[in-house]
Amino acid sequence: MHLRIASVNAASGRDLASGAVDSFVLTTAVAALDADVVAVQEVDHLLPRSARADQTALLAQATGSTGRFVATVHGTPGTPQGFYPADATVVEEPSYGIALLSRLPVLEWHEERMAPGRAKLPLPVPGAGLRWIPDEPRAVVAAVVETAIGPVSVLGTHLSFSPLRSVAQLRAVRRFAESLPRPLVLLGDLNLPPGVVHRVLPWRPLVTGPTFPAPAPKVQLDHALADGLPDSVRVTARIEQVGGSDHRGVVVDLSFD
Repeated sequence: MHLRIASVNAASGRDLASGAVDSFVLTTAVAALDADVVAVQEVDHLLPRSARADQTALLAQATGSTGRFVATVHGTPGTPQGFYPADATVVEEPSYGIALLSRLPVLEWHEERMAPGRAKLPLPVPGAGLRWIPDEPRAVVAAVVETAIGPVSVLGTHLSFSPLRSVAQLRAVRRFAESLPRPLVLLGDLNLPPGVVHRVLPWRPLVTGPTFPAPAPKVQLDHALADGLPDSVRVTARIEQVGGSDHRGVVVDLSFD
């Protein structure tokens, strides 16, 4: 059995070079990965800046998948008063968050939200330069997918840009995953380098190499980690540009004997 999984920081479909948001370019690029399960971060849902597109629905349609969007904030993130924490995903509410897409049958969905930290950090905002931005709530979403070898759990997340908070959230992800079937793969932008990730979560790294910033990557922030994966599974992986995102995507092929 062959399983291809991928993680993409969509950056809302914004092109790093031009600053233009184009959901078609994003969905075309993700579909070209031809992955069975894709974790997507920084996904817009009905926001004005992305022409009020439901990006999860567009991604699901382009990839032939079932999609699950988990809102972390309602409103437009990156502005001091333009968003507020999402306690739940509301279909008709303009929001921002993460998504998980699966071409395989999904046996179970699970999700959990994680509170933001108190930190504010200077982050680049398109058209506004550096601004002090408050931390956002985060989330993790899991799909237990049906495969020829039985259930496989695939998780997607996007952790805080505040290192202390992202470490705490990674520990929360580990607790969240305890009851899920193995083998299990965690995908996402963890906002942490490999050394820190391994100390907090000593799962098997499936891909290594810098992913950020996309034009000339210097650090790996985007990860694929496995727990309970048999040693006999053959793993091949690559890191590649996906659309115009400021992060490179990770793609992992798992071959089960």
